[in-house]
Amino acid sequence: MVKKDRSDFVNKTDEGKMLPQLYRYHLESQLNSTQLLTIEVLVWLIQVHKQVRIERLAAHFPLPIEFESRRRHIQRFLQLPQLSVVLLWFPIISAIIQSKIKLGKRVYLAIDRTQWKDKNLLMVAAILEKRAIPIYWQFLEKQGASNLAEQQAILRPVIRLLQGYEIVVLADREFHSVELARWLCEKKRPPA
Repeated sequence: MVKKDRSDFVNKTDEGKMLPQLYRYHLESQLNSTQLLTIEVLVWLIQVHKQVRIERLAAHFPLPIEFESRRRHIQRFLQLPQLSVVLLWFPIISAIIQSKIKLGKRVYLAIDRTQWKDKNLLMVAAILEKRAIPIYWQFLEKQGASNLAEQQAILRPVIRLLQGYEIVVLADREFHSVELARWLCEKKRPPA
């Protein structure tokens, strides 16, 4: 393996130019400097290579170690408990929503499920400025539509996160359950 000088890359990363300041602020509270550098490099690699396969990222990861060691480094990093959605993403999405919508005002949420090959993804997103920003998601361990328990499980943490806002839940015909509407009303979150 040919060793390459990566000092320019690392210096640019240290200047904090890879992630928006809001993200950096919250990431710095959960990650040490090495972990922060790793996430910045991974974000950069994903943007450049448009791939999220670990092998592809490891092949281009700028560490002067063997490929297999880079692959294991990325795998260990992605399994850090600090990278949980609740610990890492919720504070960021909360800050984004607070910067766009005043407390007590209406927040529109979209709930949807999609099938990608063998992956069945259930997701809740906030609608901000004509964009859907993912808040919470879960891969279902089955094919096909979600049930009431899965829908409640995906909505519960989002409702807790958005306490103090008026929430309107938007959904397609998969989510036509009377029980879901009743549950949302009990939470004082009427469906649209």
